[in-house]
Amino acid sequence: MFEYVSPMSPTLLIVCVIVYSAVLFGITFLTTRKADNASYFVGNRSSRWYLVAYGMIGASLSGVTFMSVPGDVGKGAFSYFQMILGYLVGYAVIATVLLPLYYRLNLTSIYSFLKQRLGVYSYRTGAFFFILSRVIGASFRLYIVVNVLQLFVFDAWGVPFWVTVLAFILMILAYTFKGGVKTIVWTDSLQTTFMLLSLVLSVFLISRELHLGAGGLVNLIRTSPLSDIFIGDWHSKAFFPKQFFGGMFIAIAMTGLDQEMMQKNISCRSVGEAKKNMVTFSLILVVVNFVFLCLGILLYQYVQAKGLTIPQRTTDDLFPTIALKFLGPVSALFFIIGLISAAYPSADGALTALTASFCIDFLGFEEKPQWTEEKKTRIRHLVHVGFAALLLAVIVVFRVINNEAVVKQLFRVANYTYGPLLGLFMFGILTKRKVQDKIVPIVCLSAPLICYVVEANSKTWLGGYQFGNELLILNGLLTFMGLWIISNNQKGRE
Repeated sequence: MFEYVSPMSPTLLIVCVIVYSAVLFGITFLTTRKADNASYFVGNRSSRWYLVAYGMIGASLSGVTFMSVPGDVGKGAFSYFQMILGYLVGYAVIATVLLPLYYRLNLTSIYSFLKQRLGVYSYRTGAFFFILSRVIGASFRLYIVVNVLQLFVFDAWGVPFWVTVLAFILMILAYTFKGGVKTIVWTDSLQTTFMLLSLVLSVFLISRELHLGAGGLVNLIRTSPLSDIFIGDWHSKAFFPKQFFGGMFIAIAMTGLDQEMMQKNISCRSVGEAKKNMVTFSLILVVVNFVFLCLGILLYQYVQAKGLTIPQRTTDDLFPTIALKFLGPVSALFFIIGLISAAYPSADGALTALTASFCIDFLGFEEKPQWTEEKKTRIRHLVHVGFAALLLAVIVVFRVINNEAVVKQLFRVANYTYGPLLGLFMFGILTKRKVQDKIVPIVCLSAPLICYVVEANSKTWLGGYQFGNELLILNGLLTFMGLWIISNNQKGRE
């Protein structure tokens, strides 16, 4: 059984959180001087591509990768890496197709493409599905981090969970309130650095505890049954084609069709720099995810060597339990900092992107030149606070209903919410047909509902077949087909 051994007092841990947050506020102060709405939404289109690429590592990984991926190795081995390989193809599509499109149209909100190509209803529908996706996704990612701090620090002080969440959201709100993308490009880079330091240090400390040198570490990972990558059982949700092509389209949808991720890319000076950013980011991301999977093997080997038992509630608790209770104060310190570094990019970028999308796509900031800069700023601040409150509510609700690894929950929800976006953009880019714009919301709501029915009955209807991430592809195809049905050969908008 795990026995509680506190290598570091909760007070010292929370001091580390405060100091780290103070550094973020310092960066905010330096990057928000003379800030305006243009710097908030697209960073004045002056971001350095290498800073964007590096910072996007932290934004893409988040606390979900930090804890769920190593913990889930005990159940799925390295099968998650099949999806990572699919990511590479998806990112190539983003770099060669989507980024040139966004720059050519000089977009601030990427969903403006849908307005230009299909119409206002299609445009608002795309923006709605982004907001839905990002609110749920950001809440999942922040939840996993706050939950760890609650279990290991704040429960001991008798602090309610909702108060812990509120404190985190207020800190994130404070340093994103003014600077937006211009600030996030820099804070994400800092947070990526600490997260990667925490990952490397954790691998080193556990290897040392297991008396493994570099050669022994490589041999352990190579020979472990948990390092199996490819799954050949077509019934399994982790079947290779499902994971690979699912990963490809998840990358396209969750990065290329996501305002948060693209907002940083289109803040680069040119499309050439944005492409370099995407290629660099994708290659580094593959390596980092592989190291997280290797950490998973080390964690399970440590449990076996020390005669411990795995946390029963969820495997998400495995990494924090070992890092905070068994590996000493240095491990605890860097784990907390790494975890916070993984959490902040998930919420700060989401708040900025949600605010930008709502202000531009629903309030029509770009279509109201009569509004003064001061009025737009005041409204933007209100929207920013409103989305922060919404994240708080969703996280508190999610804690009540969560009963499995968050990484699985996250991608399952993404299969439903990003599918209509995928179908809308595919139709807009691959065809020139004109749709009946007012019917588009019905099509985009129907596709996920059909997918839900099919997934719930797939074992019965399809001979034991279980849907994995390829459900996103089905969702996108159903949306595409629905749009085709309500369209005609008359040339649509350019």
